[in-house]
Amino acid sequence: MLKSARFAAALIGLGTVGLCGAASASPFFFSTGTPNGLMATASQPAAGAKAEIESADDFVLTSHTTITSATFTGLLTGSAPSIGNVIIEIYRVFPLDSTSPPDGNVPTRVNSPSDVAFDTRDTVIGNLTFSTSVLAPSFTASNSVLNGIHPIPNQTTGGEGPITGQEVQFNITFTTPFDLAADHYFFVPQVELTGTNEFYWLSTARPITGSGTPFSPDLQEWIRNGNLDPNWLRVGTDIVGGSTPPTFNAAFSLTGNTQDVPEPVTITLFGAGMAGLVALRRRKRKI
Repeated sequence: MLKSARFAAALIGLGTVGLCGAASASPFFFSTGTPNGLMATASQPAAGAKAEIESADDFVLTSHTTITSATFTGLLTGSAPSIGNVIIEIYRVFPLDSTSPPDGNVPTRVNSPSDVAFDTRDTVIGNLTFSTSVLAPSFTASNSVLNGIHPIPNQTTGGEGPITGQEVQFNITFTTPFDLAADHYFFVPQVELTGTNEFYWLSTARPITGSGTPFSPDLQEWIRNGNLDPNWLRVGTDIVGGSTPPTFNAAFSLTGNTQDVPEPVTITLFGAGMAGLVALRRRKRKI
């Protein structure tokens, strides 16, 4: 009897070891591709006379993922722009982290970012560091959004026309990485520029093409300012408008590691252990 008990314990232990050793990490990389020059949207923290503006574009995680670094590309206006605080926010999709039903001040909240950020990193707190790379000394986007962010019925302005500045890529390292469960999220970068200079996030193709990482559903870019908060507007559908409104993604990438699902072999080991235990119990009953 003692020998049988030890055998059963060994079988159960084999299955348990298999399950515990199942998860493994794999490199994660996501990109929306390169700027297409169609749209540039302001995205900045509140500072001095400047109101807060948040531009948001989405991504999907299919596994638990740790985000350790990111890039995003935009325009810096002015002859000698000086960078202050840099902030990265992660939002979930409405109605998570939100008051529902919404207040009705925008055409829709379906597929928008939520009311409040899910998690944040910034240079002031010190859990984010960054460097910049100038990609072009002069780059022009054919349309832009800075001041034209209004609730209904005045949301459709057509945009504010072309904007030119230095094309700059921000290279972000999260000294405290984002730890995110599998879900649908929005990425929101904000850059503070001193004086009258402005930061604009550059658009990419929607749907994602070329060097980007296609996924579904790929939601369009959204934007809001402090006066519209907690609501959001669709940059293309609500603000630009038109008979066939354009839609945009925004230029960013994410790098990190995913936690993979258990490998089939571990489930097999556990199943084999349990099957052996059942067979042993049946044998004992016959005896």
